Amino acid sequence: MTTTEATTTALPEGYIIRRMEKQDYEGVVDTLAVLTTVGNVSKKKFDSIIDYWNSNEFEYRGSKVNLYNPHVIVDTIKNEIAATGNIIIEQKLIHDCGLCGHIEDIAVSSNHQGKKLGKCLIEKLRNVGFQAGCYKVILDCDEKNTMFYEKCKFKRAGVEMQSRL
Repeated sequence: MTTTEATTTALPEGYIIRRMEKQDYEGVVDTLAVLTTVGNVSKKKFDSIIDYWNSNEFEYRGSKVNLYNPHVIVDTIKNEIAATGNIIIEQKLIHDCGLCGHIEDIAVSSNHQGKKLGKCLIEKLRNVGFQAGCYKVILDCDEKNTMFYEKCKFKRAGVEMQSRL
């Protein structure tokens, strides 16, 4: 199997995966709180960010590419957000002005963990990147999460460095 081929982890029955929408506000904010400090994100600010994400696209080798690709997994039985994540697609100068996908903010609600939803979401986001034409898709994670991402067919490469205020 090549890295651009879809993998076959199926969503459990009663779940769908789709692009994030304004109606997802409360569920996304609550789910992200499992991952990190979210802070004060008003509904108005959330809607503004969704509009911004939806309006940012660019042309790449004859196709439109969305810069931001936020997705959610929805429990259709309970009508609630079960997981969320995003892939941001960067236009590079290197690799013949190629594209690099950056997976960010993967979070699975504590009520939905243990159902392989994180793996399904990672596979979906990786496929979004490769279908857009990315030559690689990368992510940063805590050391404690490396085994999970290795199960999702990611490999260690380099060292993350950061500077914070």
